[in-house]
Amino acid sequence: MKKDSNKTALTEDLRTKQPITDTLEQNYMPYAMSVIVSRAIPEIDGFKPSHRKLLYTMYKMGLLNGNRTKSANVVGQTMKLNPHGDSAIYETMVRLTRGNGALLHPWVDSKGNFGRTYSRDMQYAASRYTEVRLDASSETLFMGLDKNSVDFIDNYDGTLKEPRLLPAVFPTVLVNSNQGIAVGMASNICSFNLSEVCQATIDLLQDSETDLLSIMPAPDFSTGAEIIYNATEMRKIYESGRGSIKLRSVYRVDKKNGHIEILEIPYSTTVEAIIDDITSLVKAGKIREINDIRDETDLDGLKLTIDYKRNVDPDSLMQKLFKMTSLQSNFPCNFNILIDGHPRVLGVGQILKEWISWRRKCLVRELTYDLDRKNERLHLLRGLESILLDIDKAIKIIRETEKEADVLANLMAGFGIDKLQAEYVAEIRLRQLNRQYILQRIADIEKLTKEIAGLEATLASTKKQDKLIIAQLEDVRKKYGRPRLTRLIDEHKVEFISDEEMIEDYRLKLFLTEHGYLKKLSLASLRSAGDLKTKEEDNIVQELEGKNKSDLLLFSDRGTVYKLKVHELKDHKPSELGEYTPNLLELEDDEKIVYIHNTEDYSGWLLVGFASGKIVKLPINSYETKTNRKKLINAYSTVSPLVAIHAINDEEDFVVVSNIRKALVFNSAQVPVKSTRSSQGVQVLLSKKGSYMTQFKRLSDSNIEQDKYYRNKNVPAVGFYIKENTLADRQLGLDGI
Repeated sequence: MKKDSNKTALTEDLRTKQPITDTLEQNYMPYAMSVIVSRAIPEIDGFKPSHRKLLYTMYKMGLLNGNRTKSANVVGQTMKLNPHGDSAIYETMVRLTRGNGALLHPWVDSKGNFGRTYSRDMQYAASRYTEVRLDASSETLFMGLDKNSVDFIDNYDGTLKEPRLLPAVFPTVLVNSNQGIAVGMASNICSFNLSEVCQATIDLLQDSETDLLSIMPAPDFSTGAEIIYNATEMRKIYESGRGSIKLRSVYRVDKKNGHIEILEIPYSTTVEAIIDDITSLVKAGKIREINDIRDETDLDGLKLTIDYKRNVDPDSLMQKLFKMTSLQSNFPCNFNILIDGHPRVLGVGQILKEWISWRRKCLVRELTYDLDRKNERLHLLRGLESILLDIDKAIKIIRETEKEADVLANLMAGFGIDKLQAEYVAEIRLRQLNRQYILQRIADIEKLTKEIAGLEATLASTKKQDKLIIAQLEDVRKKYGRPRLTRLIDEHKVEFISDEEMIEDYRLKLFLTEHGYLKKLSLASLRSAGDLKTKEEDNIVQELEGKNKSDLLLFSDRGTVYKLKVHELKDHKPSELGEYTPNLLELEDDEKIVYIHNTEDYSGWLLVGFASGKIVKLPINSYETKTNRKKLINAYSTVSPLVAIHAINDEEDFVVVSNIRKALVFNSAQVPVKSTRSSQGVQVLLSKKGSYMTQFKRLSDSNIEQDKYYRNKNVPAVGFYIKENTLADRQLGLDGI
């Protein structure tokens, strides 16, 4: 028991004393490096280990030229090289197939349901139902594999050998999209057109200063769509390996039936994501022009149909959808590739140069392999040549040798040849000792001598090696090249919709309640509405009519104005309470919104009345800012308590009332404009015996009928006592004014 406790104490001591840096280095770093180097980042041959193991297994199964086999067979065989499980292997296979369509040039010819790259919900069938074989273009991956062109390494349990890389004869790393997320880094390589890549590589081999953008102007994606082309941004991507490519969907309009058909979508999105985006916008009331949207994808290909309302411009609607949904999206480029086991972010030109350097090494190994085989063959034929010069002597040596074991030694001694040559001669059949055979072998010697000289010359000359690479690239381009799927549109010719144009404009009303609720209702919803819902004991204190594209100024009792875009407020139903302004504007404790005003051009003035009897006239454009500021302090003076605020565009008559029942009618023209928002304004209602102003209203909103009695030629003035016979409704008295 004591021994166990000592062991526990020692373990705890080690835990507390081991530095975190050592823990990371010993435990985490090996894992991180394994993910980066052996799983997530593609290498210069264009493949991750999982892809390479799968394709090599299919090659060894004879599926390059044979019939299709069940996918489950391939998955099972691949597990000898890939220990990550059957589901992971099958998912890897799915992405490589022609049926899935994720790759511009699929490596696997498939039969059955493999899903579609543009669909999130279309699931691929189980591996026991689908069939696969290698696509014909896969031959380009294995040329020279049997000629020592690449290194072979042990599989995970050391029972089999697999290629370190595949000796692809063209830059597959750029021809097919590849995405991977490692530890602390990621890779996202877009696909380029095979013909353009091959031609660009050929031109780069012939001239290292070739402008690649003139040959391969942009990526090419398997889902088609359109690239909004910006030459400056594209050149940046080509040079740095980082950047963003803007893709947009291809559509056609059927005006007769009133719908839009989406036929191609960006590579980086799915049909379901687009439907979700549009549905959310319609539910939120941000898009009102759409009646229905449905997925009509069938065996003929992708088709997403949008039914639009009458009198709607379909092209304008599409511009809105491009702006607000993934019908237009970006492909982020991050050309991170493993070069000699080290991750590097490279531009397109750098990738091609690295591929050329690597391909030269593969070719040199192939040529060296061929040279060694031909030298071995020539060596044997040289020995045969020596024998054929005196065939009778050779026959005599063999006939006179007593033991079979001594035949080789006697031939070696008699003709001065080595053991390999002697074995080759000894294996010749008697029927082959004729003139024709002898002449053919001599001709073989001459042919081999020329071939060996040619191989040696090629190995000694980089230019000759490049000619071979160029010949292979041209052959691949002719066999497997296809027209571009993704079209290019100059960004200057593309119609972009501004944020302002995106906003739907319509007439509406805004309501402010005493308890601080702000409600926005369209006039259309108001016409069909009953009573507006408010909380118990809450009342509507202000009502405004305006447009959805206007700005809203909200004045608080702390001398602060808050600014909102009206369109940023969601449309409310009459049965809803609305937005609670303390939460909406993040008001301070006990701060309250006392007045709201909506404006489109910040024209007109504000009249702000204070208990001191002063009124200030401020231009509304003093609240206009170049930046989209949400809050302005010192919106008005706080020296004296606020009584009321009124917005005017033309001069109007107003009435002010004091707490001693004195009223004064004046015209707003009598109040001069002040440029400083913190100004206290001018005295309008004079104080008498400590009185103060309690009301400030438009004359048209008051109960005064005989306003001449309350007018004074000049302001300030004390005002006149209220007489009941001057009021329209005498029962309202003072409170009704």
